[in-house]
Amino acid sequence: MLVGLNGLLLVASVLLRVPGSLLIDLFVRGDLSALERIEARHLPRLLFGINAIERIDFSHLPRALVGLSLVALSCGLVIRARTAWAFSLVMLALAAIINVHLNIRFDLTFALSIVSIALLLWYWREFDRASFAAATLYTLVAVFALVVYATFGTMYLGSEFAPPVTDLATAFYFAIVTMTTVGYGDIVPHSTDARLFTASVIIFGISVFATSLTVVIGPLVGGNLKKILAGRFTHVIRKQHFIVAGASPLAINVHHELTKRGWPVTVIIASGVDNPYPEDADVIHGDASDNAVLTHAGIEHAKAVLALRSDDSENAFIVLAAKEIAPGVRTIASVNDSKHLSKLKRVQPDMIFAPPVVGGELLARTLSGETVDNDTVMRLLFHGDTEK
Repeated sequence: MLVGLNGLLLVASVLLRVPGSLLIDLFVRGDLSALERIEARHLPRLLFGINAIERIDFSHLPRALVGLSLVALSCGLVIRARTAWAFSLVMLALAAIINVHLNIRFDLTFALSIVSIALLLWYWREFDRASFAAATLYTLVAVFALVVYATFGTMYLGSEFAPPVTDLATAFYFAIVTMTTVGYGDIVPHSTDARLFTASVIIFGISVFATSLTVVIGPLVGGNLKKILAGRFTHVIRKQHFIVAGASPLAINVHHELTKRGWPVTVIIASGVDNPYPEDADVIHGDASDNAVLTHAGIEHAKAVLALRSDDSENAFIVLAAKEIAPGVRTIASVNDSKHLSKLKRVQPDMIFAPPVVGGELLARTLSGETVDNDTVMRLLFHGDTEK
């Protein structure tokens, strides 16, 4: 809200050429007595009957452009967009520097810029939403605003360059050359104001382009392209593989033993859960009972689906989803609570692995001195068709 208010005050102060504090009294506080402090010469600037060139004061044009940018960026700050946060910092810093350059550092807009920068930096964790479309939009707005600022600023200070800049085409050329830090040297600033202006264009040109590359090109290369390449790669290797659903100790150990034997394994863990698997593991984040997630994991070409989550009901749903999509793929489910064994059998997995049952039975047989053979172990371990 402060950012948007600051932007409106910057634009209004340029149009009316009145202090920001007066605009606050008039439009925010509703103090009509502020009208008495507005000189008569301020009002005709808003009328269309005045010549357009007469209404333009190039020295204050950058403030208006920054103000318009802040108004647009405030919409992104409302939805906590990370891109809007980054560009708002750049524009607020630019607004403060322009105020200092114009010797109006004690204006209300200058104070709002400093306060807004401090608040944005303090609450930076709140702006965590990323949008590629929003990032692209704000990048274009920032680049456009910078080009306009550099072009019209060069026009305003045209006589302070050697040779003098007298037309928009030359001003635009100098703006692009300066923003990109090429610096051919054919147009040189020879006054202090022109040098400071050129330095500001270079600094903000680098800042805007660096921010643009970070928020637009970075996610495109680091995220989307990586997903495309990863998708093509995993699509090739997800054949004759095992799908392990879960991040339980049993699932982690099964993944370790299968990969140690050279079997390809795809793991599905719930979204938001820390990944306990090795960095080179083929991990998919999502609901393992979701048909789309199982299809993405390549269930049609899998050797088996292992439902090894810590929740027995979730294991049952995973088995049902696997049988619905790929009835011919073998399903294996683990039971964490022996009370759920009979219920899990109703979903008819091809194999049920019951560590609690086998642990208790084997320990009791050993303590009782009973014989434990392979058939007994297999019967206890897998409450299902072990020959399938």
